[in-house]
Amino acid sequence: MSFNYAGILSSEFACQASHAENIIELIDGGNTIPFIARYRKEMHGAMDDQKLRELSERLQYLRNLDKRKQEVADSITAQGKMTDGLQAAIDAAQTLTAVEDIYRPYKQKRRTRATIARENGLEPLADWLLEQNADGDPLEMAKIFINEKVPDKEAALNGACDILAENFSDDAALRVRIRPVMYREGIIVSRKSGESDPVYTQYFDYEEPVNRIAHHRVLALNRGENEGHLKVDISVPGEVILGIIKNAVLTAPCPSAIYVEAAVDDGWKRLLFPSLERELRNRLSEGAQEQAIKMFSVNLKQLLMQPPVRGKVILAVDPAYRTGCKCAVIDATGLVLDTAVIYPTPPQSKVAEAVTVVKRMINRHGVTVIAIGNGTASKETEIFIAGLIKDTPGVAYMMVNEAGASVYSASKIAAEEFPRFDVSLRSAVSIARRLQDPLAELVKVDPKSIGVGQYQHDMPPAQLSQSLDGVVEDCVNNVGVDLNVASAPLLARVAGVGPAVAKNIVTYREENGAFASRKGLLKVPKLGPKAFEQCAGFLRVPGGKNILDNTSVHPESYGAAEKLLNLFDLDLAAVKQNALSDMDELIKDHGEEKVSKLCGVGVPTLRDIASALRKPGRDPRDELPPPQLRTDILDMKDLMAGMTLKGTVRNVIDFGAFVDIGVHQDGLVHISQMCDRYIRHPSEAVRVGDVVDVTVLEVDLQRKRISLTMKKQT
Repeated sequence: MSFNYAGILSSEFACQASHAENIIELIDGGNTIPFIARYRKEMHGAMDDQKLRELSERLQYLRNLDKRKQEVADSITAQGKMTDGLQAAIDAAQTLTAVEDIYRPYKQKRRTRATIARENGLEPLADWLLEQNADGDPLEMAKIFINEKVPDKEAALNGACDILAENFSDDAALRVRIRPVMYREGIIVSRKSGESDPVYTQYFDYEEPVNRIAHHRVLALNRGENEGHLKVDISVPGEVILGIIKNAVLTAPCPSAIYVEAAVDDGWKRLLFPSLERELRNRLSEGAQEQAIKMFSVNLKQLLMQPPVRGKVILAVDPAYRTGCKCAVIDATGLVLDTAVIYPTPPQSKVAEAVTVVKRMINRHGVTVIAIGNGTASKETEIFIAGLIKDTPGVAYMMVNEAGASVYSASKIAAEEFPRFDVSLRSAVSIARRLQDPLAELVKVDPKSIGVGQYQHDMPPAQLSQSLDGVVEDCVNNVGVDLNVASAPLLARVAGVGPAVAKNIVTYREENGAFASRKGLLKVPKLGPKAFEQCAGFLRVPGGKNILDNTSVHPESYGAAEKLLNLFDLDLAAVKQNALSDMDELIKDHGEEKVSKLCGVGVPTLRDIASALRKPGRDPRDELPPPQLRTDILDMKDLMAGMTLKGTVRNVIDFGAFVDIGVHQDGLVHISQMCDRYIRHPSEAVRVGDVVDVTVLEVDLQRKRISLTMKKQT
């Protein structure tokens, strides 16, 4: 029996059943999440893209569950063991775990002690023992089952007990009762194993209740175990659980009960506990992985949505020692103007020569911002740049996270962009463009390589990629893309486009010149009406024939936008002149419902149209605080407890946030030091890119650790 998907989703996501039905229909109709979120708000109650993705994932889970139910039912039926009760249990199952519990006794297994006993004809003896007949003598009954493969009574009884032990282990009802006890009462225990790694010192003799262990500690234990440094187990109250099983299967004292009790003990220790322990470890791991992926996604979104540094000529320096620091200058559009290699760092230490080269590049091109990669030799490079710009007024610098830059520079995309540059110079250009427009540059890099996660290399690759790709897609479509300058990797992230069509757009643009309007997209090979519907609203044509082509108004709503303007005796010229500041008041005076009906759209769409008309070409990133540029430098040795500094949040994790305070080593603000009120997670207080005031609590030079607080000091 299939689920009522709309009913379940409407209940779980607190939305109207009609909205859930519409979303299912839209998804099944091949519509993308960004398009649904932005341009079909009336159909789903204006859910945001994140909630729509969660709903879509839940829908897929329910459909997979339905499919698995059918597979299990078909398998049991084929075995001739299906009953009305079994079918009802399968139909009623709400999770894949429940379905697998039902299927476990019927699932084809490798040869076990129990399967061998069944092959030897001992199942009737097992059934007889389980009946616990007070008058029966197990030894006498066992004689009946002696044969060529069962040499004596003891072998017969042992085989029968093996069957009972496996049956108890496979009993769905028992597993359902035992799971919560193990979760509630279990203790996760970690001990040192093999060669010691000081990273895991705190876990060499460690215990914590299963139901209280934090997600990041689960991941730490898993990694330590996988690397061979830890031995991790779960300790549970065995006697309590044995009592549950015995109460369920033992009826009254009798000779048979002795064998049944022995089967219970054996089944628990040999089969049921190892199975449920693996299941519980998997449950903890999956929960921790889900949280880590969620946190990675949040951080990635905040990183991608960092404000661009517009209108600046930027000099990027990719630090290195022996091979020298690679420099690249880009103009305000990202065009590479100049490149060089300098050697201000050891072993060459040609500081004077490097000063001459960098000052020449600054003066020749009017550089006002210097971007420094934060990798190897970045500290020495930062010291060099900070010293140089003391004598160069109007120039500031910023450290740029170069995670993934090497991946990009060696990629096919980079080779196509800069065929004459070597790999290291491509990295320098990428660092400059990351500061200029983080979103446009970082879409060229595999999100997993960007490095704003926690234990990201331990995550299931497919699940992590799906989540991060969704984040990138949402960010790109939220900002919008300039159709006439966007790279193929950026265009590929636009809803409905994809890599192949993105290349076709770029090729068409190169062969035919800039697009004059969105409608020109329909001339691009393989970009049909459906793709146009999905992507058109997210693509911008600045300076095009129709001002609406530079807004988030979808072409399907151009008529509504013009009706709205006509209603207030305005025209598109007013949009160009930004003369619509009183639009909200005019709509409010007339009534949103009335105006929306006159324009032929719903209220949510009317609001979006009005917002887009007020600010054509609007970039939501411009409303965020600009990145923090520096002109001087601190050394970790200069830090003292009590010093107050400004810093930029670089990464948010489950137990705190790492903040760049300009000393090369990020400091940690523990969750307990973030604010005076109670918060459950650091993301409630800070996000990647935030500029925050911090006070130094402690500096550990030996371990290179800086403890910070965001609490006001008295």
